[in-house]
Amino acid sequence: MVFGELPKGFFLASGSAEGYTPLNAFDGALINAGVGDLNLVKVSSIIPPGSREIKPRGLPRGAIVPAAYAFIISDIPGEVISAAVAVAVPEQEKDAGLIMEYSARGHREEAEEIVRNMAVEGMETRERGVKELKSLSVEYKVQKIGAAVAAVVLWPYH
Repeated sequence: MVFGELPKGFFLASGSAEGYTPLNAFDGALINAGVGDLNLVKVSSIIPPGSREIKPRGLPRGAIVPAAYAFIISDIPGEVISAAVAVAVPEQEKDAGLIMEYSARGHREEAEEIVRNMAVEGMETRERGVKELKSLSVEYKVQKIGAAVAAVVLWPYH
């Protein structure tokens, strides 16, 4: 993707894993989410106008890919951790959409409800209607060191 080129597609991904260290747990969660061989560049939370949800396919290993994501890592055995993302697709195709990310100690249903409400509020703040609200969450019960990640990956193709 060329700097400044607007992504035309996006997909949601989530994963969780256990690891030897916090970084290994995070890496494992990315692998579990299907994005472990990409170089994710964390971006703020805007979906360009006209972007469409796509299936993750043909992503070249090592590609530098913009993504908005939430993650949480814990080393407390038995603790439940969750990560969630939501995408608010605008009513008007000319408008930009919005991504929100959230992670917390606790169950995925609560995290997903919170992130969906965040996306709706963000669109209301922008005075834009929501055509569709998409979300994805994951939870993990920590054994030794665990991680959970949820992401919206932006891609230049439909």
